[in-house]
Amino acid sequence: MVGAPAAVQSQASTAAAVPDTIPLKITNNSGRGEALYVYTLGTELSSGRQGWADAGGAFHAWPAGGNPPTDAPDASIPGPGAGQSATIRIPKFSGRIYFSYGQRLVFKLTTGGLVQPAVQNPNDPNRDILFNWSEYTLNDAGLWLNSTQVDMFSAPYAVGVQRADGGVSETGHLKSGGYNGVFDALRGQSGGWGGLIQTRSDGTVLRALAPGYGLETGALPASVMSDYIDRVWQKYATSTLSVTPFTDQPNTKYFGKVSGNVMNFTDGSGSVVTAFQKPDADSVFGCHKLLDAPNDAVRGPISRTLCAGFNRSTLLTNPNQPSTDPAGFYQDAVTNHYARAVHGQMADGKAYAFAFDDVGNQESLVHDGNPQQAYLTLDPLN
Repeated sequence: MVGAPAAVQSQASTAAAVPDTIPLKITNNSGRGEALYVYTLGTELSSGRQGWADAGGAFHAWPAGGNPPTDAPDASIPGPGAGQSATIRIPKFSGRIYFSYGQRLVFKLTTGGLVQPAVQNPNDPNRDILFNWSEYTLNDAGLWLNSTQVDMFSAPYAVGVQRADGGVSETGHLKSGGYNGVFDALRGQSGGWGGLIQTRSDGTVLRALAPGYGLETGALPASVMSDYIDRVWQKYATSTLSVTPFTDQPNTKYFGKVSGNVMNFTDGSGSVVTAFQKPDADSVFGCHKLLDAPNDAVRGPISRTLCAGFNRSTLLTNPNQPSTDPAGFYQDAVTNHYARAVHGQMADGKAYAFAFDDVGNQESLVHDGNPQQAYLTLDPLN
């Protein structure tokens, strides 16, 4: 999940106005006195090479890695101090903009490329660093820039884009008190959800891991979504789930019915078009494995819709999916309480708390076809 949908990217050649780099204004409103480090990492769209960009937007390919992994070159850019702003340039990438407080991030290179931080691993060298990242795609069709909580909720920030008319679109800000509000909600939720929170030895709260990693680390039991999944399977053994995956194609509908351990989907003619094994919590939280979503015209769009319905717990209350009214999300006692907590503390309600949180336009994303400037605003933690 980085920025532009593949279908949009495939049309990039029809546009012309986007330059090779655009300015990114970074504003440090964190109130933190530590040094700030910024990184622009990703895949260069013109060549397909992986690498990093310096403050001027120039691309640098990663050198060959090794086994065991070798240290990556220092790609850090000094960020602005507290209360200050700085502008760098970002190139036509599909990638990430990392930022860290107090320490540089540790990146390694294997024979397969860059190793991203994986702080669900207690031995990851970045485990005790306060950091976060934004995801973006800049290509000839424009800029897609989002704030993401798909992997973790941590140091808060907002993203923005200035349009050609001078107007600015922005998303990602928390409500007043929202940062601590997310952690308080997880601590107050029974069933192990507070175990998603990681702290440093000095007591500093660093982040909350996404629930898929909670399964991996043992913070959440494997059965955390089983009751809801069982009830969905029971309901649609005797009734039909209707999925209309494309808002611009209201007549494209698929119909799901459970038989044993399988939910079969048929089209309007009654032909089976795809089928899903009964998912587990990992498949639901990650929108993968038993809910795999290939970039095709049928299975992927149905899976995206199912995934959103499971995470938001709307499949029992609405047999016509997707549900698009946030007032009905996360109302079941068994739900993705991490996503509930994150969305509940966002100023505009928008977030990327799981992979297909863009179903129903609930994602924290800005996009413009002719971006004049991008923005990354680092917000206070208190």
